[in-house]
Amino acid sequence: MTARSADQWCPALAPALMLRHDAVRGTDLLVLPERVVVLTGHAGMVVGLCDGTRTVPGIVGELAERFPGAPVADSVPGFLDSMRQEGWLT
Repeated sequence: MTARSADQWCPALAPALMLRHDAVRGTDLLVLPERVVVLTGHAGMVVGLCDGTRTVPGIVGELAERFPGAPVADSVPGFLDSMRQEGWLT
């Protein structure tokens, strides 16, 4: 993905996927048909912001406000791109 297209991309979960919180385990899950992916750290929060209305820079900006000093600009775009390559984000 080029930098320009990343700036305009508004990621959203693929239609067959759901983001769920497992209260027993205290973690977020990405529920796919016949598969569950455990999201660690703040990954569930990042995926939760992927509602199709925010651009990648918008998601990064929101996370930077929530977590001042965290390297979100360095890690979040790559994380979102890897999720897109898996087919989990559109």
